[in-house]
Amino acid sequence: MKQQTFEIQANELLAKSVYRMQLAGNTTGILPGQFVNIRVEGQFLRRPISVCNITDGVLTIIYKVVGVGTEAMSHLPVGTQLDVLTVLGNGYDLSKAGDAPLLVGGGVGVPPMYMLARQLREAGKNVRVILGFNTKDEVFYEEEFRALGCDVTVTTVDGSHGVKGFVTNALDGKQSYYYTCGPLPMIKALLQAAGTNGEVSMEERMGCGFGACMGCTIQTTQGPKRVCKEGPVFPAEELIF
Repeated sequence: MKQQTFEIQANELLAKSVYRMQLAGNTTGILPGQFVNIRVEGQFLRRPISVCNITDGVLTIIYKVVGVGTEAMSHLPVGTQLDVLTVLGNGYDLSKAGDAPLLVGGGVGVPPMYMLARQLREAGKNVRVILGFNTKDEVFYEEEFRALGCDVTVTTVDGSHGVKGFVTNALDGKQSYYYTCGPLPMIKALLQAAGTNGEVSMEERMGCGFGACMGCTIQTTQGPKRVCKEGPVFPAEELIF
């Protein structure tokens, strides 16, 4: 864990209630699947946000406005200095990907898939990506994944864009391994339908974000584990639903 200052370079609306923030600072050591914890003025608890991408010392995060903290974040202007904890949690294990990994992101579970996809493509992997949303107005980063050279399928529950239904409606069973992040019902359905091993990034309410408060503890086949410390990425076979 590192505590450091980042400066906002961009903070823009990306889709319905979803914003992309770009932060300049020391990004050394941050891996796909890890998260940062941002101090927001006037809020007691920091806001944990997954890492979307890192390029040339710029950290990109994507967040959804769901409460007073993220609402305040959405109004922060360019040039604002933020107190940020970085290199938090355990990320994805790229060595298990095989030749044709599948990446599945649902809603605000999409962002951590992007940096992972970029690094897998740089390693020469044939990456398939499934992005799940409720409706067309919520879709983001479809073209960014295509620009990496990924095979991209978008699903929407109401059928307003891409395949109608859930991410499981787009599975073809050809993946060598899968990586996923998204809402719990999506993860449960994916684990039942995937037919192969994979890794799951769990979303859980956090207090401290670095393992001290135990507030994000979940039960696994290996006993209690903290999402912020032993996770947020877990082998799928360890999870208990």
